[in-house]
Amino acid sequence: MRLYGGMDLHSTNVVTQLIDEDNRVVYRKKQGCDLKLILNGLEPFQDGIEGLAVESTYNWYWLVDGLMDAGYQVHLVNTAAVKQYEGLKHTDDDTDAFWLAHLLRLGILPTGYIYPKQIRALRDLLRKRGQLVQQRTTHIISIENLYARNCGSRINCNTVQTTDKGTNPGTI
Repeated sequence: MRLYGGMDLHSTNVVTQLIDEDNRVVYRKKQGCDLKLILNGLEPFQDGIEGLAVESTYNWYWLVDGLMDAGYQVHLVNTAAVKQYEGLKHTDDDTDAFWLAHLLRLGILPTGYIYPKQIRALRDLLRKRGQLVQQRTTHIISIENLYARNCGSRINCNTVQTTDKGTNPGTI
């Protein structure tokens, strides 16, 4: 029997659903974020599992790495590209996990790239650096605009960066 899994990951728990080829739920479990418990729950079904769709949240590394190390085919879901049911009035963790498994079964699950463990730290560091540079630039531009609004003249980026905090703005 072929099985397809969807995993709705949160900061403190994971909802896992396995469905068969006829969309019948054969396994459903809500567990804490404990890899051993999750693997123990999946173990009886491991031979039939074609793949597991894991929601791409901020904390997916531990789960994806653990599942891959245990031999599962893991798909990291691009959550921004997942379309929910049209007209769905109510959604919860169970329906989200089911929907991910369903999309995986149909072969239309939008996925993201799973970076190798060895380069994730560098990628995360570069992303953080880019974010800090962007924030710094935003603050400098904000100060330039504030000065122009209050003093009627402009100052440049270098002046903002080199001005001593005790300087009177009118004397810059």
